[in-house]
Amino acid sequence: MTSLRDLYPPVEPYESGRLIVDDLHTLYWEECGNPDGLPVVFLHGGPGGGCSAASRRFFDPARYRIVLFDQRGAGRSTPNGELGSNTTAHLVADLEALRKHRGVERWHVFGGSWGSTLAIAYAEEHADVCLSLTLRGIFLMREWEIRWLFEAGRLFRPDAWDALLGAVPGGDDPLEAYAKLLDHPDHAVRLSAARRWCIFEATLANLIPDSARIAGATGEQVAYAMARIEVHYFRNNRYEPEDQLLRRVGRIAHLPATIVQGRYDLLCPPISAMQLHQAWPGSRLIMVEDAGHSATEPGIRSALVTVMDEIASRQQQRDRHFDGHHRAGG
Repeated sequence: MTSLRDLYPPVEPYESGRLIVDDLHTLYWEECGNPDGLPVVFLHGGPGGGCSAASRRFFDPARYRIVLFDQRGAGRSTPNGELGSNTTAHLVADLEALRKHRGVERWHVFGGSWGSTLAIAYAEEHADVCLSLTLRGIFLMREWEIRWLFEAGRLFRPDAWDALLGAVPGGDDPLEAYAKLLDHPDHAVRLSAARRWCIFEATLANLIPDSARIAGATGEQVAYAMARIEVHYFRNNRYEPEDQLLRRVGRIAHLPATIVQGRYDLLCPPISAMQLHQAWPGSRLIMVEDAGHSATEPGIRSALVTVMDEIASRQQQRDRHFDGHHRAGG
């Protein structure tokens, strides 16, 4: 790419609502862009991160029908930070329920970080309703990938690592220690732990730490949901075997897929993107050399916007070809 692309201008939803998925959880959803455009669903990271106004801006609003939702316990979905009935299988079922609820026949699936995990898991169960996958910052929920989060912090952001460990008794496993802290009966202890966890992760998210991102990680509702749900998933929602997503790539090998990965990603190691690409021969891998993990990194942002523009342009070309063929009486 000769020049970096920016996000599309801000856009507001033309419709939003809440979808009751069981006796406990209600999901917030919204749609933006063109109601008659190409359907695309945005899968946020975390798990527990929720969507933001920026999540809408990777897609041309004139050409895409942009569907976003906050996963169980995240963002504007309720109850906030709820762990009950909150597994990957539940999220896959929720995504399919949302597709049917919104009357979408087939859609493009766009997900980054944990969103890439959910996108792959969903497509492997519902390949027939997926038009393509655009994945960023690959995470496959394997034990060593979870532990990479701590090891990368220790090696590359030792100040952030020390701050994370400030709440952990010496020698304790940080994941298990934070599970206890986030379930502490004292609200102040829970909130302090949630903020420490999210600040640590936000510090690792960009090639050069982004002070605005780090500051945004301290909001009470956001931090609590993100830390609580992430720790819950990392401890309880593993695959068996742990490389299940890779083993099942054959189910989706026929689908177009683009993988965008930052070379210096401290949250989701680039080798996972390479392994997914190798297991999926028809996929395209874009390795952004001067980027970390975040979708806001200039090179990653540009690649994602360009990929989605390419998808829309190819569809327009197919539509023009079909219309011309139809008018010619073919």
